[in-house]
Amino acid sequence: MEGSLQKEDGNFINISLADDLDNLSEAEDSRLDRSDSTMMSADMDAVEAENQVELEEKTRLINQVLELQHTLEDLSARVDAVKEENLKLKSENQVLGQYIENLMSASSVFQTTDTKSKRK
Repeated sequence: MEGSLQKEDGNFINISLADDLDNLSEAEDSRLDRSDSTMMSADMDAVEAENQVELEEKTRLINQVLELQHTLEDLSARVDAVKEENLKLKSENQVLGQYIENLMSASSVFQTTDTKSKRK
């Protein structure tokens, strides 16, 4: 930068560049501070965005786990109901089987015949 000259009563006065350099240095420092804070802010925004993504992923996984737990509970309840129904049907089959055996033994059509005793 060049120093500025002012004319006063026909004489030139030299103005020091040191003041301008100090002012420039302060302005530069201020710009650097703003730049640093902007970069820090950008870094913090990136960290916050990353944390937000992680939080969303964790939330999604938790929801998926809860949904799978509910599905497992539903399937377990269904298995228990099917087991109970199966036991009930087995019991009914045994009763019906015994009933059919009793009917067959009571009926002469299903009586076993001894062929040797009739021939004599």
